[in-house]
Amino acid sequence: MKYNLTINMKTGKYPVLIESGLFSSIGNLLGQHFPGKKLAVITDEHIWKTYGDFLGKQLNASHCQWDVLILPPGESSKSFDALAQIYKKLLSFQITRDDVIISLGGGIIGDVSGFAAATFLRGVYFVQIPTTLIGQVDSSIGGKNAINLPEGKNMVGTFYQPDYVFIDPDFVKTLSDFHMADGMAEIIKYACVADAELFSDLFRMSSYRDTDLIESIIYRCCLIKKQIIEQDEKDNGIRMLSNFGHTFGHAIEYLYPDGTYGHGQAVAMGMQIITEKSEAMGLTAINTSAMLKEILSEYNLPSALPEGIDKELLIQSALRDKKRRGNKINLVLLEKIGIGYIHPIEKTEIKNFI
Repeated sequence: MKYNLTINMKTGKYPVLIESGLFSSIGNLLGQHFPGKKLAVITDEHIWKTYGDFLGKQLNASHCQWDVLILPPGESSKSFDALAQIYKKLLSFQITRDDVIISLGGGIIGDVSGFAAATFLRGVYFVQIPTTLIGQVDSSIGGKNAINLPEGKNMVGTFYQPDYVFIDPDFVKTLSDFHMADGMAEIIKYACVADAELFSDLFRMSSYRDTDLIESIIYRCCLIKKQIIEQDEKDNGIRMLSNFGHTFGHAIEYLYPDGTYGHGQAVAMGMQIITEKSEAMGLTAINTSAMLKEILSEYNLPSALPEGIDKELLIQSALRDKKRRGNKINLVLLEKIGIGYIHPIEKTEIKNFI
């Protein structure tokens, strides 16, 4: 099955192509859409080891002028140090504003590549080729990018929309169970805030590695995100819904920088703990947290905070959340499965939600 979406933003529009096997013709696609332009590929060691030879042959066969920067895997590549490496590579390759940065990887590579594309020469063409489930259902669309500071995740970033997004669901066949579960957390997130039918469908999936099923689910998540970001590009209103679970999720990631918990695992914990509290307060329909906990368990995702976590540090980290406005912080809660909403609280109240 082949799915095409067009993301319509105030600053312009761009296509999202979703098709199994799409990567097998990526050289032709890039050559057709960017004839005569230099292509600067940014990826990580794991992705390049798996797909580098194939991509290189594709680009050479299409007579593309290209170079690659290979970064270490993990959050260390969302840093100013990694960004400096990228700028140095772009300068040595003599990239101009008419050339292209290509992100080949997951959310981390997409973030740092997008930031570089937005800032180098005040903006160059940018293409997303997400290779992880998280990237395909969430981070490759919408233009958010960021790098980390020692004080917290995603503290410095821009909104910079890609020019093309090429999604090949076949990439998920090579993902570990850990990274598949990570992506499923983001799918569950979208089902929780916007699609009760998708939530029900997730219980009926016999295998989340079934390419036909995952292709359809990727499309449904991308469609939800399209509908959200077209209304709110800059995260000032409805787009906050896509951050369900992230207030505490990002805080958990920050407190465990060794990668003990993946992004999706941290978000899963964040979704569950805030829903349990909001339900107890009468802000969420009864039995919602039990339904959420059941689906998280179905996909081997955690639902409780790590044993021994310092809750005071968790609160302090959560208060750096980008949904904070002055002394208030906007929490994303569930009215019920399929309907999310934004609930502003005083920052001092956040302790009541863990």
